[in-house]
Amino acid sequence: MKNQTLFEKLSAINVNGKTEQKNGLTYLSWAWAWSEFKKHCPDAKYKIMNNESGVPYFADDFGIMVRTEVTAQGETHEMWLPVMDNTNNAMKRDAYTIKTRNGERLVSGATTFDINKTIMRCLVKNLAMFGLGIYIYAGEDLPEGYTPPKPTIDAKRFEGALKAIASGEYREEQLIGSFELTTEQKERLNQFMTHIEMEIEFNNQK
Repeated sequence: MKNQTLFEKLSAINVNGKTEQKNGLTYLSWAWAWSEFKKHCPDAKYKIMNNESGVPYFADDFGIMVRTEVTAQGETHEMWLPVMDNTNNAMKRDAYTIKTRNGERLVSGATTFDINKTIMRCLVKNLAMFGLGIYIYAGEDLPEGYTPPKPTIDAKRFEGALKAIASGEYREEQLIGSFELTTEQKERLNQFMTHIEMEIEFNNQK
């Protein structure tokens, strides 16, 4: 029987019971991850990378980045991670504003707590390069729980959809599931469905 590689062993470990969900992202406990990693790699060492000034982060106009390095069984991997706030916006040294659909929003300046928290998350991500918990990053570009925004539907197509629902060629669930309806469209749909139900009830009483 073929001996498993370190990556194969670590990537086969179920880490689901040690994770938590925050804002659509899955996080693995750094304390558990490092402890589990050391069980399999007693010689493992990690390093927090410092900038030229000796502080553990790298900042520029775009934001703040932290970096770690892990070495185990003669193999070394590096990793990096941006410092983000609780809504996944890049944090900088100073506060700044961003534009949202609901107006401007303030993104606070990063604190040492934010940087320390990101360093430990970066370490966990670094360990994933060896296989531990790597499957939770499989959807990183489209984070777990992420739902692509639905397209809107114009008035003409909306009325056409209502006619199709009335004729039985289309369903209310399909309309709601396929499009982001405006408040007015939702009210119109509710009124329309109530009218159809009343018609069906009336016809059944004949």
